[in-house]
Order: sequence, then structure tokens, then C-alpha cells
Amino acid sequence: MRKLLTLLLLVPAIAFAEAAPDVVIRDLAKQVTSIIKQEQQKKSDKKALAEAVDAKIMPHFDFIRMTKLAVGREWRTATPVQQKSLIDEFHTLLMNTYSSAIASYKNQPIEVLPLEGQPDGNQVMVHSRIIQQDKEPITVDYRMEKTANGWMIFDVSVEGISLVTNYRSTFQTEISNSGIDGLIRMLTDKNKKFDTKGDK
Repeated sequence: MRKLLTLLLLVPAIAFAEAAPDVVIRDLAKQVTSIIKQEQQKKSDKKALAEAVDAKIMPHFDFIRMTKLAVGREWRTATPVQQKSLIDEFHTLLMNTYSSAIASYKNQPIEVLPLEGQPDGNQVMVHSRIIQQDKEPITVDYRMEKTANGWMIFDVSVEGISLVTNYRSTFQTEISNSGIDGLIRMLTDKNKKFDTKGDK
């Protein structure tokens, strides 16, 4: 899971609502990489890194949809207060993980592949590869949806492993054992441990 999430830090922020999703990612990858390099100079300042990730990357994920997909059918049984807590804690968990990953980022080149045809409706899969020296490229696929705020990411797959599906398995186990409140406690505890000891 840590390796998967470390790779996901390469997801660039999306700013141009009218541009095709692959063009947006390609144009902004260089800008985001530059931001990451600047933050690496302050990598001992975890708070600054977290703030940069939250401001530059996290706004371009659809956390409501991601949380619904990760929680699964039990989402409908959660109260509005529980749903908000789940979204907030999931957001914080990924923000913390990305912040930790940025500190060890190796500046690997990112190759975004052209879309095959036009986006089909409001959803699209954007394919990319992380180029590694003397190793096979790592495939990273972004599932995106066009919203009023532009193209938003709602899942990322690395080497065919879906972030949402991976979390769904963990979440389902916790819900089965301890219910929705147990899942919220688990996420809250993980985030507190990060604050005190760093990435887990």
C-alpha cells in the first residue's frame, strides 16, 4: 500500500476545466514537479509539505465520490455526520501519505499517453507511465470525471492496482468488525500517528 501511495504523489493538479484531460495533465506535470522540488528543500518541515499538498494537489480529487466508492454499500447506512467524518479523515490520510512521499521523490520522468479518441461522456481513463532508470516503466492510470469544476480524479491505478479498490477491502474488514464508527476511529488513529511519528 505504501509503495502504491508513494507513486500516486505524481498525480498533477488539474486547473484548466475546458482542456482535454490528458492535455491538462501533460501541461501541468512540469509545474507540479517544480512545486514538489521547491517543497523538497523544506522537507524537514512536515507541516509546510502537508499544506502544499493540500493546497496544490488535493483539491483536484473528488473525495466525496472516492469515499463513497471505498466505503461501498455501507455508505448509505452512515449518518450525514459519519459521512462527513469519513470524507475528512480519508482526505487527511491521503494528504499525509502524499506529504511523506514527496520528501523521497526521485524526479522520475512522467509520460502521459494521448487519449484514444474523445472522452466518452463525462468519464475518461488517462494512461501514463513513470520512467525508471534500468527498470520497466510503471503504469499509472487516472480515472477522471468531468464536473462543474473541471476534470476531477476519482481513482488511480498503479500497475493495475486500484487505490479505491485497495482501500475498499481494508474498509470492509473494519466495518464488519467495528461498524462505521470503528472505521472512522481507525482512520483518525492513523492520522494522529502520522502527526506524532510520521508515515506508517
